[in-house]
Amino acid sequence: MEPTPALPPTLWDTLHPAAQALIVALQGQVAALHARVQELEARLAQNSQNSSRPPSSDLPKPPRRPPGPTGRRPGGQPGHPAHQRTLLPASRVDAVVAHWPSQCTHCQMPLPADPALVAADPVRHQVTEVPPLRATVTEHRLQRVRCPRCGHGTRAALPPDVPAGAFGPRLTATVAVLSGRYRLSRREVAAVCADLLGVELAAGSVDALCQQAAAALLEPMAQLEAALPHAARVHADETGWRQAGKGRWLWAVVAPACTVFRIAPSRGSAVIKALLGETFAGWLTTDRWSAYSWLALLQRQLCWAHLRRDFQAVADWNGPGRALAEQALAIMKQVFTLWRQARDRLDLRDWFCEQVAPLQAEIRTLLEAGLLGRDPKLPSLCAQLLKLWPALWTFVTVPGVEPTNNRAEQAIRPAVLWRKGSFGTQSDDGNHFVERLLSVAATCKQQGRALLDYLTAVCTAAQQGQPVPLLLPTSPA
Repeated sequence: MEPTPALPPTLWDTLHPAAQALIVALQGQVAALHARVQELEARLAQNSQNSSRPPSSDLPKPPRRPPGPTGRRPGGQPGHPAHQRTLLPASRVDAVVAHWPSQCTHCQMPLPADPALVAADPVRHQVTEVPPLRATVTEHRLQRVRCPRCGHGTRAALPPDVPAGAFGPRLTATVAVLSGRYRLSRREVAAVCADLLGVELAAGSVDALCQQAAAALLEPMAQLEAALPHAARVHADETGWRQAGKGRWLWAVVAPACTVFRIAPSRGSAVIKALLGETFAGWLTTDRWSAYSWLALLQRQLCWAHLRRDFQAVADWNGPGRALAEQALAIMKQVFTLWRQARDRLDLRDWFCEQVAPLQAEIRTLLEAGLLGRDPKLPSLCAQLLKLWPALWTFVTVPGVEPTNNRAEQAIRPAVLWRKGSFGTQSDDGNHFVERLLSVAATCKQQGRALLDYLTAVCTAAQQGQPVPLLLPTSPA
């Protein structure tokens, strides 16, 4: 379509054809450059509210202008309630030291430490301190004895509860937690062990202990994976990973009782199918990535946080579709308000459905109008949402299903931080350590269990050849 001449027709007709062609060409260049500038400005304006960028990438907000003088002194004002540390109960106190006054502050008479003179309950002052930490070293001496009858030399064997290696199960678990939960490098773990525990470890020893912990978690990891196909509600997400410089994908699947991570060479549907099983009968909450399209729309819930960012991007684009995007954002805000009121109230479920029904109709009308809009960003978005329409509203009819994929995105955040610090892994063994430590750490957090205590029990059982304690009941719920 040729641009409309900016010149009046009478003047346009007087121009030489070559001049007319040049003007048309220049108008085309201006339009193309205008579109490119608009695109670059939109990229520059991207933030966590209108794109998939994390909040940490947002520019710092300008400081607020300080208010004018009020005449009050800085700090807490008279009558302000004090905020003090809550005293621990007596069962959590390790030692009690009683202090008695030596003399009366009124008449200076010496006062004995006599319980009969106690006038009121004592003032309790608790001090929390860390005792000096030092790993204990136990030397097991295997005596060699010569038989007095035959002269044969015999050496004692290690008891079953003594590790065959140089390090015990709690130290193994501690090293695994420092590396896998707190994302310290091998050298940093060695430095922490030397500074805090007095244990000298080489980087290679740290890596060997991490691999021992990962091997001990083989059975618990298999149990978590086996439980996913039986979960009623699942959240899933994926992010990039690197293995020896090659591209990989880290998947996170969050169920109500457990979380499973998997590093795979693909971002395709085969990975999530293998984790959930092709006969998965629950509900899956995700973004709109095509790898999840194998599941029926009625079993899916699309993330409205992604949807909100997409419409916010259209609004910030400041194109022809801005008004429509702002209307959609306003309706979405109403839907979220209603959902927060009804999400924990089964008695409000029918009321919630009734309130959302007209808002559903309004959003559909907007999407159908967006198909015919002139905004380049809007028709494809509207067409995709109309195609996936049933999956937008599962949370309305199915109790317990959430409209956002925040659970998976929050679970995968530690893995993203790990990736930034380590730049990925170097081997399949490294992948197994990452998968298992992330999975067990997230699952222990879901269940309110102490990660270090659980890993210590796992490493103890593995070193002694005993059954490893699992994280879930033997029969999946």
